[in-house]
Amino acid sequence: MLTSDSMSLLWLTYLGLSLVVLVTGYLGLAFLPRMFRLPITWAVAGILWMPTRFRLPLVEEGEFYTGMAPAVVVAAVAFLERNASGLVSSGLLVAAGAMLGVAIGILQAWWFQGSATSTTTGQRKPQGKQNQDNQKQNDNSRRQRHGSRQPPSPSKRREPKIG
Repeated sequence: MLTSDSMSLLWLTYLGLSLVVLVTGYLGLAFLPRMFRLPITWAVAGILWMPTRFRLPLVEEGEFYTGMAPAVVVAAVAFLERNASGLVSSGLLVAAGAMLGVAIGILQAWWFQGSATSTTTGQRKPQGKQNQDNQKQNDNSRRQRHGSRQPPSPSKRREPKIG
């Protein structure tokens, strides 16, 4: 059961909070173009979601607790304990997660850029009734017959006459 097993509840809580961090971070980077925003967000996701094993000594002599935790947490604990071997192994996993995240972000930005340019250049055509409506809307034959000049816009606002 989910509530009786504290480790699964802990992982779900961590996942939920990391999603909140990622969404707010992505929205906070709205001033950047998508090509930079996605790799940065995915790099943070890779850092947050890369798991690793850890081993902590217990109070009893010779006994250890082993488990799984996010690599960034294990690296932070190893740094605070001045545990060089734990810091190196978890730090490398954090770096690998960041690099994997950057790669996914670049691929996703490239994929979105490719789909955005194909729709703007007209390679994808709507089907059925939408295609006919778009052809009517984009029909410039009347404008071309009148010398491609648009009528001058009136300088005063024209109100309809009622009655």
